Amino acid sequence: MDRTSLPIREPARPFYTELDVRNATPPTRFEVKAPQGAPNVVIVLIDDMGFGVSEAFGGPIPMPTLNRLANNGLRYNRFHTTALCAPTRVALLTGYNHHSNNMGAITELATTYPGNTAVRPQTITPMAEVLRQNGYNTAQFGKCHEVPPWEISNSGPQDRWPTRSGFEKFYGFLGGETNQWSPLIYDGVTMVETPEDPNYHFTTDMTNQAISWVRLQQALTPGNPFFMYYAPGATHAPHHAPKAFIDKYKGKFDKGWDVLRKETFERQKQMGIIPRNTQLAPKPADIKDWDKLSPDEQKLFARQMEVYAGFADHTDYEIGRLVKTLEDLGVMDNTVFIFIAGDNGASAEGQMNGMFSEMSYFNEVPETVPDMLKKADEWGSPSTYPHYSAGWAVAMDVPFTWTKQMASDFGGTRNGMVVCWPKGIKAKGEVRSQFAHVVDIAPTIYEISKIPAPKTVNGIPQDPIEGTSIAYSFNAPASPEKHKVQYFEMFGNRGIYSDGWYARTIHKAPWSSKPYNDLSKDVWELYNTKEDFSLANNLAAKEPARLKSLQDLFMKEAVKYHVLPLDDRTFERMIASQMGRPNIMEGRTSVTYGEGMKGMGVDVFVDLRSTSYTIKADVEVDNNGNGVIVCQGGRFGGLSFYLKGGKPAFTYNFLGMSGNQIMASEPLKPGKHNLVFDFNYDGGGQGKGGAGIIMVDGVKVAEGRIDKTQPGIFSVDDLADVGLDEGTPVADYGPSSKFSGKIDKVYIEVRK
Repeated sequence: MDRTSLPIREPARPFYTELDVRNATPPTRFEVKAPQGAPNVVIVLIDDMGFGVSEAFGGPIPMPTLNRLANNGLRYNRFHTTALCAPTRVALLTGYNHHSNNMGAITELATTYPGNTAVRPQTITPMAEVLRQNGYNTAQFGKCHEVPPWEISNSGPQDRWPTRSGFEKFYGFLGGETNQWSPLIYDGVTMVETPEDPNYHFTTDMTNQAISWVRLQQALTPGNPFFMYYAPGATHAPHHAPKAFIDKYKGKFDKGWDVLRKETFERQKQMGIIPRNTQLAPKPADIKDWDKLSPDEQKLFARQMEVYAGFADHTDYEIGRLVKTLEDLGVMDNTVFIFIAGDNGASAEGQMNGMFSEMSYFNEVPETVPDMLKKADEWGSPSTYPHYSAGWAVAMDVPFTWTKQMASDFGGTRNGMVVCWPKGIKAKGEVRSQFAHVVDIAPTIYEISKIPAPKTVNGIPQDPIEGTSIAYSFNAPASPEKHKVQYFEMFGNRGIYSDGWYARTIHKAPWSSKPYNDLSKDVWELYNTKEDFSLANNLAAKEPARLKSLQDLFMKEAVKYHVLPLDDRTFERMIASQMGRPNIMEGRTSVTYGEGMKGMGVDVFVDLRSTSYTIKADVEVDNNGNGVIVCQGGRFGGLSFYLKGGKPAFTYNFLGMSGNQIMASEPLKPGKHNLVFDFNYDGGGQGKGGAGIIMVDGVKVAEGRIDKTQPGIFSVDDLADVGLDEGTPVADYGPSSKFSGKIDKVYIEVRK
């Protein structure tokens, strides 16, 4: 059986000349089985969790499941990611660098340059597909941020959706983040409704699904190994956690981030997580000292961290339920359980004050500390969409300086990883310090399962695998590291690792839209990581020749892996038309939608931002006369054209902070009607207001002003729907958002 060419070729069918089957010898049934003894594989990938978060790596947040796995396996203290979520995920799932996967940044920032298109090349096949075609059962639960936004619809193509990328089962959300209380969930390629449960939380839901899947898989095919990828939206913003978990941390962070950094640093040294000679790298200059903050700032920021801690704690609890299931099934002994505590460093995208609603950031509307403090008790509840202050992100990345997005600092790329495999790893509770990278996971799985990385798939030659298996380190703690060279790059922040030495440049802070320098004028630094774990001692002035050699090596690797040209833009790249990437609405000024269309993102739904538009709907109104005709967004910003108590209405919800409602005074009579909402934009720039009118069967029934509109997105996952309002509601619809009558069609036309 040749496993290097996929799909594995079945033998030729024999020809028979025997008339009677009773006199014939049946052929051997062809079936692809995994190699004898191949282990089960579970990969847990936490979102936005820095090196210094979990107790297992010296952090302040108890995560007993991670602790238990670490005490029964290995902690890796020099494991690295790419500094951003989607790039890390494609590297993890393939064994190839993020630019090789064309994922130089997140999918929403794709361009047409090689390395940044967000479309995985045919010369790279995901690990799940390789394992599936070699006899594994495969499933993914949670976050999938690898699908280009213009492909998230029935029109696809769906080649990069999980169930077209090797996973037989997918239950989760597509995109960078989700509302944990009201997520937009897909089961396979079908959108499903959120279960109606007053205590609903997505992490619990996805865990229930994962437990159900593995129980059924073991009941039906216990001889088949399984590969499960468990990737919760936690602990990415919005920070949502059950109140009981948040309450556990009341007052725990009142001492602030400076004291916390020092305490974590000392624990890390005592535990042997970092060398005794490590220095605590300085905070970024923009991060204020805790004792220089006002009492209001301290109170608000401490509350933000309590919620984050509860979120991390709750996530670990849910993972514990999955681990217990594997133990109850008797399969934990031969399961390679890889727990990666972060797809990048902790996130400083909450800016200096944090956010009650992250959508304020995407619309460049600052929130003030006094306003947020009034709502501090709500933090983490369904009425919030919060993020913590950047000061906490720095504190969660101890002993390093920087955070998520900073690919040139280990605070952005070094994440704690635990590997537990009772049957294959003899050591218990030990630390491994060989350099490793997220691209090393796939080749590790291939080696221990005795499945080769394919040379051809569907007749297409595959690129040579770019990661290096770390299986050599499992039972040989002193083995020399095999991953010798690794580039890092994100938004112009770049570095190069070579056999213990590290050269880098700090180009752009995650809380700033402007870089420190032009790319050509960036200042390079040099570190000896074998003696300087935290990158605290810059040796550039002492060893200029070595620095120059590493700079040259970076350029060589950058050409090899499609890193060039460097792109340090962020907000500019969100506009598809300016980047040249696909947008199925590009150039269209009108679209006709129908009832049941839902979950339509900005690349799928007509763009109504900063423009005039008309919505025309042919509907049949019943005696209830209630529900949504068409809406976009939700509680934290959106618009909706609907009926309430039979009265046509339009609501514009500005970031959940203010709103305008236009409503007819009289209810409609049951029967067929043509309803129109017309918005005449004031013009004069983005985010301005305008005048709106509602017409019924050609007669104006209401008019009013919309004071201001949002120039940016309404939501990452509360999208556009026809006939209902999935997720959080834009407006108060009364008993239900579902349209009680019938909708024939909804025609929307924009006027520039």
